[in-house]
Amino acid sequence: MENILKINELDNVAVAINALHKGDVVTVNGKTYTLRTDVPAGHKMALVDFAKEDKVIKYGYPIGAAKEAIPAGSHVHAFNIHTLLSETASYTYDEKIAQEYMEQFKEKQLKWKDNVPTIKAYERKNGDIGIRNALWIVPTVGCVNRLSLNLEAWANNNLEIADGCHVWTHQFGCSQMGADHETYRKILADLVHHPNAGAVLVVGLGCENNTMTSFKELVGPVDETRVKFMIAQDEIDELETGKKLLTELAEEMKKDKRVPVPMSRLKVGFKCGGSDGFSGITGNPLVGRFCDELCAMGGTGVLTEVPEMFGAEQILMNRCVSRKVFEDTVELINNFKNYFTSHNQVVYENPSPGNKAGGISTLEDKSLGCVQKGGRAPVTAIVKYADRLQSKGLNLLSGPGNDIVSTTAQTAAGVHMILFTTGRGTPLGAPVPTVKVATNSDLAKRKANWIDFNAGRALTEDVNELTNDFIQFVVKIASGEEKTRNEINGYSEISIFKDGVIL
Repeated sequence: MENILKINELDNVAVAINALHKGDVVTVNGKTYTLRTDVPAGHKMALVDFAKEDKVIKYGYPIGAAKEAIPAGSHVHAFNIHTLLSETASYTYDEKIAQEYMEQFKEKQLKWKDNVPTIKAYERKNGDIGIRNALWIVPTVGCVNRLSLNLEAWANNNLEIADGCHVWTHQFGCSQMGADHETYRKILADLVHHPNAGAVLVVGLGCENNTMTSFKELVGPVDETRVKFMIAQDEIDELETGKKLLTELAEEMKKDKRVPVPMSRLKVGFKCGGSDGFSGITGNPLVGRFCDELCAMGGTGVLTEVPEMFGAEQILMNRCVSRKVFEDTVELINNFKNYFTSHNQVVYENPSPGNKAGGISTLEDKSLGCVQKGGRAPVTAIVKYADRLQSKGLNLLSGPGNDIVSTTAQTAAGVHMILFTTGRGTPLGAPVPTVKVATNSDLAKRKANWIDFNAGRALTEDVNELTNDFIQFVVKIASGEEKTRNEINGYSEISIFKDGVIL
């Protein structure tokens, strides 16, 4: 394995695979360099002599410009380059380029035409499938969180439930105003409809703004044998009533059995968190190749983290299936930029300290790695925050980069599972199985209790074979043959995007 990697032929920096030290001699594409400085693993080395304001190219695109002269063989990072992003940008849509992407994609579709893998899942009455059969408790307001947690503990100790009982606690559902309150209610209603839940108990207090009557109207028609509602203030003993309702729901769920279904019915979210310099080289490209194959099968992929598209958004726009989807994508990007500026914040206040320690220097650097989780699949639809998926193929979902907020948004949209790449490591889990993909082998070994799959293998193995291994691994997770580390560890939670007044 080489000690340093030039990712794209247009690049004028290369990434250190292993830590390099001042005086080391390395060869990149036949040219020899003597290191002028130390370069940590995952960080960048200059392949040319940069003058001040020269553009730094990685992944074939600018990731910033030099703050000062940088000699070849030197460490290139946040201390000596700056972002080129601003709050405004113009975008273009070239139908010819978009058509080329769609033509290339048709070749993948032909590959899977009569050969889509099978998973084992639960058929739901609404025509969807679930890959887990859990009993969910959804509080309408944060005031009943502890009551709901007590019911969860009782159910897990006393009832037979295939994938356990889980409560999705949150802080509000009351004391909110306007759109913020409605967004909160919509996310909770989405959870009530999630296909991984074989049954749901909705628990309210009785005096909150999110009244049970109005919440039922928002939720709409449900199977009353699978969804039950309880108002704590109306019960003499809310714990006993809750236990009775949970028992009824658990008994109904015992009828559910896994059956073979095509993988094309699977909906998968793509997320990264605690990224490092290898995220855009190993983990995110692996997930991107999976995205391409899933979408070619007829399945559904969901990419979010809109602020981590800044600087790479044109790449996604080039793949929009129509001018309408392109215009929706522009609106998606600009709405999030306006959100930043409305709070007097710049759009490029990223990457995080952990990202920088791992080798990511600017938001463009992060974004160009981040969007690779969407592979090269055509973008078929834009989904607003708290809305549910309607289109197959690659969807772009409005949501922030924050890990648990964005994974909650993907769950509410209806994904069955999330593929989560990480170079720094995180134990976090969404309400759906959250597959942790390590971007480097050291993390996979060191934090085996968090990591499900090692994408660091891409540095030493054939990437096509690795992708096939990953697809088979996802089939096992979806079919319930294996559980993710977040499921085993009991790490799962929600966080709902908040941008409004608290009374």
